Amino acid sequence: MTNSQATAEAVFTALRALPKEEQQAVLVLIADDEELREDLLDLAVFAQRRNEPCRPFSEFLAER
Repeated sequence: MTNSQATAEAVFTALRALPKEEQQAVLVLIADDEELREDLLDLAVFAQRRNEPCRPFSEFLAER
């Protein structure tokens, strides 16, 4: 586990430990931050597509 992953795990654990009302307040703040929201959506897509086949970008460019 990288340092970043450990930090993320600690933040997530702390969030889950909060009472529901405080969790919701944090999530509302995140949802209101457009740039952070876009980053989170990108990360969710990356996670969903993690096991999809891939190929080098140079191959893709060669086909164009």
